[in-house]
Amino acid sequence: MFALLLAGWVVPVIIVAVVLLVIIILVAVYVSIYNKFVKMRNLCEEAWATIDVYLKKRFDLIPNLVETVKGYAKHESSTLEAVIAARNSTMNAGSTKDRIAAENALTGTLKTLFAVAEAYPELKANTNFMDLQNQLKILENDIAQARKYYNANVRTINTAIQIFPSSIVARIMKLQKFEYYEVEEEARQNVKVSF
Repeated sequence: MFALLLAGWVVPVIIVAVVLLVIIILVAVYVSIYNKFVKMRNLCEEAWATIDVYLKKRFDLIPNLVETVKGYAKHESSTLEAVIAARNSTMNAGSTKDRIAAENALTGTLKTLFAVAEAYPELKANTNFMDLQNQLKILENDIAQARKYYNANVRTINTAIQIFPSSIVARIMKLQKFEYYEVEEEARQNVKVSF
């Protein structure tokens, strides 16, 4: 009799224990995936902040570069104005997508500026211009590396957002795919300068 009474309690206790164990495992998996998303999102934000720091350095360098070129290439004012306009547009861009587009436009105008500078040997010999140009080249390389780092982090979080089971947690967290930092088609074209 006692064995029957004990057997009647053992089965429900085992079922409750299994259900509790499954719930604990699901909660642990959810917390783990949630924390992974927080880390990935923070890495993307850090990568974007790094790009932002380099871009700020570039923004500060561009007016000095333009002023140096102005003294030698007075009749190239439209090119110089385009560089400054692109710089201002980039500084005022709001969203990530707008910022990326403005950055690509700025990169194109800088290429034009350097193409114009090639036509002025005395400018190319100016130590101030050469120093500014070298600083800008270093910054452009740093920006390119920061963009690669940002895109790698975006790829990681976008993949996690799309694969199962982390896609469930991503939906709960209302995570959207991050934008890659891509070059627009216009920036891929060669710069054409005519005199």
